[in-house]
Amino acid sequence: MQPTELELDIDEVPFSVRGAWIDLSRIVGLHRRADEVHLVTHQTGMHPIFALVPHAGGEAVNTRTVAKPHILSWIAEEGTVEAVFDGTRAIRVRGSGLGMRFEASSELTPFSGGYLFRDPLDGSIVLTSYESGRRYRLTVLDGDVSVAGAGVVGAAERAVSLDGAAPWEVAVEELGTAAVPYDAGTPFDELVSRRETEFRDYARAIAGDADGDVRADAAALKAAYVLWSATVSPSGFVGREAILMSKHWMDKVWSWDHCFNALALAEADPDAALAQFLLPFDHQDASGALPDSVTHSEVLYNFVKPPIHGWAFARLRARSSRTFSTAELREVYERMAAWTRFWLDFRRAPGQPLPYYQHGNDSGWDNATMFDTSRVVVAPDLAAFLLLQLRELRDLADLLGESGQQWDTEAAALEAALFARLWAGDHFTAVDATTGQPAPATSLLNSLPIVLGERLPDDVASALAATIAEHLTEWGPATEPVDSPLYESDGYWRGPIWAPSTVLIEDGLRRAGHHDLADRVSASFRAACERSGFAENFDAVTGEGLRDRAYTWTASSYLILSIDAARRSRADSSGER
Repeated sequence: MQPTELELDIDEVPFSVRGAWIDLSRIVGLHRRADEVHLVTHQTGMHPIFALVPHAGGEAVNTRTVAKPHILSWIAEEGTVEAVFDGTRAIRVRGSGLGMRFEASSELTPFSGGYLFRDPLDGSIVLTSYESGRRYRLTVLDGDVSVAGAGVVGAAERAVSLDGAAPWEVAVEELGTAAVPYDAGTPFDELVSRRETEFRDYARAIAGDADGDVRADAAALKAAYVLWSATVSPSGFVGREAILMSKHWMDKVWSWDHCFNALALAEADPDAALAQFLLPFDHQDASGALPDSVTHSEVLYNFVKPPIHGWAFARLRARSSRTFSTAELREVYERMAAWTRFWLDFRRAPGQPLPYYQHGNDSGWDNATMFDTSRVVVAPDLAAFLLLQLRELRDLADLLGESGQQWDTEAAALEAALFARLWAGDHFTAVDATTGQPAPATSLLNSLPIVLGERLPDDVASALAATIAEHLTEWGPATEPVDSPLYESDGYWRGPIWAPSTVLIEDGLRRAGHHDLADRVSASFRAACERSGFAENFDAVTGEGLRDRAYTWTASSYLILSIDAARRSRADSSGER
């Protein structure tokens, strides 16, 4: 399949482009689907701005919506409407036989809603939005337009309608306070061609095979599109180009999610990968802690996320298509050293060698069964991640010509305590940080120390592999065993299959020598993605996609696993493996 042949479900994946904070989608809020496609912005949060209502003769018309990476179409017997992005701030929309009505909220109070008016400067029609704090300018390039509610305050109909009796075209822009009049110099069809080329080049780079050809399967192309379309340009608190978790309601960068997106970019665009990796570090506080999440107008510090960054950066260095410079390595080293010191200095009880989570949210596994009896726990996955981070700091210190002794000393003490205090003979357990009372041990989270890979004793690795195998379903490793009384099919981290745990487990199993099980984990998760798209998580029994349906770390994890699987297959065929 060629990238231009890929068809997308607008109910599942928003129509957008790399760099834009706006999209066209029927998803208008948390688990909220509208009947009509909306212009949605993600500046200052997720806000629907206009409903786009196709009409003929003044009456709404049922249409078939066809979304491709480069163009979105509404098709009916009466005619067609098409939309294409012009850069990252504007969308061109044209129609023939069908009109289009851009309907804004009828509400307008001193603190909410939109104010519609005609601007005497250029004759454009402008909607100001209290919710996004932005302006939306419609410039009519061709055809007849009517406006309802211009200059009206209070509750009123507010709409801009293009008549489909003759061909028409309009540009819709998201602006700040002011901008020069819209430049319509580039023809619509040329814009379509440019977006087509941009996505084809991106897909070839991120989902290409060894020869640079785009992989033929629709899943890889769709994964590439999910990443491409969820990428935003620097704005607000997002100081670098970034891949949001989604251009639905999960429109943030969380401080572990970004690692998986960075890994997917490493070969195709190492500069973008490094920026993605470093983004949360731009908001590191004085204690060394990373924020829980970052988005356009919000940085949250009420929780943190697990320290997988040592594991991730080691993988990033291995996958990158270029060697990182000394200056880049030093920046990562210093920031990751402060992040590590946060866990060692502020998340260990006095005299205790092992760090603790203050809540399930800190682990990224918000409501996992590990946290049922106590929220504040000393957890084995945390110690394992921190061990890998200490080892990566030691390796970076060596590359920078510095002593890594402090990291070796900390790692030795942490490793000894992990096995002495949390290994129960055939599984790891978490304990209450104050009382030492063991926590429930059925969650897949208890087996995450498999990330230590080759550093694990063989008997420990084998025991963890056996437990992981018990969690494995046709679609991947369930976060809670499906036969557990605590299992919930749509229970977030209490059953469903997730991308990050899958990638971490697959990598650890492989490095621990359990290649067959790692292959099964990879294949089953890829099957879930190929069946159900790139959902936030998956039903462990049916493979059905759950929650947000265009999740970037799922797309990234699919690409990582599928590209690695293809390489192993080629190596097997050539006898190199």
